[in-house]
Amino acid sequence: MRPSMMRVSSEVQEALAHGRPVVALETTIIAHGMPYPTNLETALAVEHIVRSNGAVPATVGIVAGEITVGMTEAQLRFFATSDQVLKVVERDIPLVVSQKRHAATTVGASLAIASAVGIKVFVTGGIGAVAPGAGQTFDISADLQAIASYPCMTVCAGAKAFMDIAATLEYLETYSVPVIVYRSDTFPLFYSRSSGHKVEWVAQEVAEIAAAFAVQLALGIERGMLVGVPVPEAAALPTDIMRLAIEQALEKARLASVTGKEMTPFVLAAIKEETSGESLAANVALVKNNAEIGTRIAVALSERNPALPA
Repeated sequence: MRPSMMRVSSEVQEALAHGRPVVALETTIIAHGMPYPTNLETALAVEHIVRSNGAVPATVGIVAGEITVGMTEAQLRFFATSDQVLKVVERDIPLVVSQKRHAATTVGASLAIASAVGIKVFVTGGIGAVAPGAGQTFDISADLQAIASYPCMTVCAGAKAFMDIAATLEYLETYSVPVIVYRSDTFPLFYSRSSGHKVEWVAQEVAEIAAAFAVQLALGIERGMLVGVPVPEAAALPTDIMRLAIEQALEKARLASVTGKEMTPFVLAAIKEETSGESLAANVALVKNNAEIGTRIAVALSERNPALPA
């Protein structure tokens, strides 16, 4: 993807040119992942967290057909309130641009765009992953292929909680994607702190993660790294309660014949209903926490190699 086809804010351009840390952020969570006004409040809070921790936020989206890296507050407000904003994966980008549509970018689409301009750290809530029953349906999120394809680190609270975590970790291993969890030896489960699935690599400090990714880049390994950050304990929901809510939400999706890109927003809304709103509060908390940890990693990465955009 060519940077010349994108509108990169002057603030982001300047930071990248001088090797200062930049953190990419996605817009699907704004347009499709949370209700208004929580979505806008969270988006603005996350950008503030990135700035207060020493980096420049680069929220990614497509505005009237223009791929935008570093959205304005007015654009964020529009994405948070308009029903004209599509949800796009990487394959959709040419169509959206050619038709001059508005679109929120998923994890995979955001990674493709962020990597094209040289951003090395991307923060999100949770990634799409291998869906339950993928052996029959082949339902595997394009997010995973993007993580494996672009040299940009993804910081998240694990996969969406209704995904097949074991299969997801196997997929990432097959595509040689390093998976590191921050201060835990199990992969996080989005709303809950642990999925119960052990991971091989655990980092106690952000500097360890930055060092590992710096070496990966120096070796010329052109792929990403996945960093799991458990939701803060105070906001975490009990695993057994979440599993029941997820089962009920998935059944609603099955009865409504919801599939593809519409699955995640539908299931998230159903889980919110099943948990009386507690899942939304956990979602907000984990996104903010990811932003803080991700920014600290970006700063550490930039300090290791000032000539390397982070």
